Amino acid sequence: MRILIIGGGGREHALAWKMAQSPHLEKVFIAPGNAGTAEVGTNVAIPVDDFEGIKKLVLDEGINLVVVGPEVPLVAGVADFFKEDAELKEIPVIGPDKKGAELEGSKDFAKMFMHEYNIPSGSFRTFINYTIPEGQQYLATLQPPYVLKADGLAAGKGVLIIDNLEEAQQELASMLNGKFGEASRKVVVEEFLKGIELSVFVLTDGEGYVILPEAKDYKRIGEGDTGLNTGGMGAVSPVLFADDEFMKKVEDRIVKPTIEGLKSEEIDYKGFIFIGLMNRDGDPYVIEYNVRMGDPESEVVLPRIKTDFVELMKATAEKRLSKMEVEFDSRTVTTVMLVSGGYPGSYEKGKEITGLDKVDGSVVFHAGTKPDGDRTLTSGGRVIAVSSYGNSMKEALEKSYVNAEKIEFEGKYYRRDIGFDLQ
Repeated sequence: MRILIIGGGGREHALAWKMAQSPHLEKVFIAPGNAGTAEVGTNVAIPVDDFEGIKKLVLDEGINLVVVGPEVPLVAGVADFFKEDAELKEIPVIGPDKKGAELEGSKDFAKMFMHEYNIPSGSFRTFINYTIPEGQQYLATLQPPYVLKADGLAAGKGVLIIDNLEEAQQELASMLNGKFGEASRKVVVEEFLKGIELSVFVLTDGEGYVILPEAKDYKRIGEGDTGLNTGGMGAVSPVLFADDEFMKKVEDRIVKPTIEGLKSEEIDYKGFIFIGLMNRDGDPYVIEYNVRMGDPESEVVLPRIKTDFVELMKATAEKRLSKMEVEFDSRTVTTVMLVSGGYPGSYEKGKEITGLDKVDGSVVFHAGTKPDGDRTLTSGGRVIAVSSYGNSMKEALEKSYVNAEKIEFEGKYYRRDIGFDLQ
């Protein structure tokens, strides 16, 4: 098969790396890709939202399957673009249509969906500009901390968790008055759920589904989960508390009603569903949906899939998932993210990365890198994910940290406490 992966981060490198292991793969293209994807496939310098450019590439290169990595092209309707184009409509896209992508593209839509299909989640209300006073009054009825979510995509910055009521009321007004542009034209105020988080990943063809290995990621920049939120500083899979009993609750109370809800809404959903969960006293509650694989969770989940991944993508495209036997590696996989100095604030790009050739016993996934002749340079805030297998989380983390030390670039930073709350 000739496959196109849309995207250019660590998730897309992990997807390309996994596909490259399949005898069914003839060639994989990554648009736009990075220095890591260039080692397992062919990078093409096309932005993820350039649908006409993607169309030309697909037709010129005889591509017969497209896998969409990030949320932006999905929310913009790349799957619909293919379905509605006479020359592309027979080429399957792994990723939901625009309506399905609203599960991530609109927090209000997602919460209404959960409410409609009795999927356990926190209570909520949605406010718009002319209901600011009403929203401020509603906040006063809640217990802190207060959770405010911009309805639309805000590049990971649209969720605020605030302890002080007056500050929360001011931020609600600020958001509805354009703090995050169009993304906060509506704001969802929801109940704060106490517990421990994890992420569950589902692959569905719209009828059948497979629950992939769960993972836990670490979003805060500082050790002990302190400081600003990031795109993710590391991840662990499996998650020890997600035992068979807990995962049975997840499947029965969340996964099955989600799939049934999508069918009831007549949403054509072929692709991944990321379910951000809170384990509250042994019961799962949904915090959010994403409509793609997570990052850096992909860098621990995909290495644990033993089944041929290209065959898995083909089965999804052909609605054969319910007939697939999917195998997972029982070992633990951990990843540690190396980031640019200053991230998630302002940071410099173009720093040379050295020591990649010294890595031994880990898999290196590139997130924010670009090739420059014989050199590899930084090109993003999150730069490299160092993933390792182990018979325990401790063993896997030791390998990741040993190899994280070998990779060098100016300003390099990483958290040294990934998995600290799972000990």
